[in-house]
Amino acid sequence: MSKKILFLTLETFGGTGGIQKMNRTMSYTLSQLGKKNHWDVTVYALHDEQSDLLPNYLPMANFKAFKKSKLNYLWHSLKAGMNSDLIILSHVHLSSIGCLIRLLNPACKIWLITHGVEVWRPLKFWKKAIWGIADQIICVSNFTKRKIVEMHPVDPDRCVVLNHALDPFTKLPDFFVKPAHLLKRYDLLAHDKVILSLSRITSTEKFKGYEQTIKAVSRIKESFPKVKYILAGPYDENEKTRILQLIKDEQLESNFILTGYLEETALADYFLMADLFVMPSKKEGFGIVFIEAMAFGLPVICGNADGSVDAIRNKEMGTAIDPDDSALLEQTIRQKLAHPLTIAERKSIQQQCLKYFNPQDYSNALEKLIKNGATA
Repeated sequence: MSKKILFLTLETFGGTGGIQKMNRTMSYTLSQLGKKNHWDVTVYALHDEQSDLLPNYLPMANFKAFKKSKLNYLWHSLKAGMNSDLIILSHVHLSSIGCLIRLLNPACKIWLITHGVEVWRPLKFWKKAIWGIADQIICVSNFTKRKIVEMHPVDPDRCVVLNHALDPFTKLPDFFVKPAHLLKRYDLLAHDKVILSLSRITSTEKFKGYEQTIKAVSRIKESFPKVKYILAGPYDENEKTRILQLIKDEQLESNFILTGYLEETALADYFLMADLFVMPSKKEGFGIVFIEAMAFGLPVICGNADGSVDAIRNKEMGTAIDPDDSALLEQTIRQKLAHPLTIAERKSIQQQCLKYFNPQDYSNALEKLIKNGATA
């Protein structure tokens, strides 16, 4: 009899954040494993529209979007859950649905995927029951696993670390050449130094480290007068206004670029144009953006106080610093920019990234978990 797997998500194809990217990769991987093992895989997305689906990830017949209709989502999830063998909850916000399915179908296995800050703190009462219900807790990083064990009544043996992988449809470069159209747009030469950060830029998420990076760039500008700091990602107007005022105060008007949201194809060119990726964040569950940057051959500077260290494999593949140490951030950026990045070095960084965060290894680990619950 075919195993029935239901993957419940908040949003999968309608957004561009790290969790949405993880949901897409998980959906694709489950779909491929379903074909291989004759499993029946279905993905539900609360906030998506049906038209958001990217059919290269999974067939239309295996995806249902609910257009933010919570009652409709709840009803269909419970109905499908009664006939499922495995429920995978993509976020702790879906805990109550998992608990209800367990009551209706006690034999069904329940998995919870945990990311970052949403489980690094005490949960509200209606979410707490999931710790006793979940058969497997999938942690995206070792840091998140440690925080869960510290904060919640969870058996560590039920917690499994499954790091993110690169999106299976990411088109990686074979050649590392700075795109001529971007050099022309920003009046740059190929040897000019470019620092890149990519993040949501909002007044509610000031822990990403771009403010510290702006101040560090201001201090190194004397040594690298043509350095450009590119801050990419969607922003809200309040935070945009604050950042532009900070740029003015630091006299960085000619050294700073705020791009706004970038499509994936455009983002690839910015990765190629950059010499260094910097994001000394404090609250990354894992940090998919770090492995994306490394897949394009970029050296990475990240924080050492969150799940970012998993993405660079505990400093094996990048540099982790105290995100509150502004002097160390400045020093590290200086050291990286003082050493011209060669094509051979970019290729080596890319190959290291692919060695550890490739889609096939991710698929193998997930298949092993589904089949026997063994450690990933």
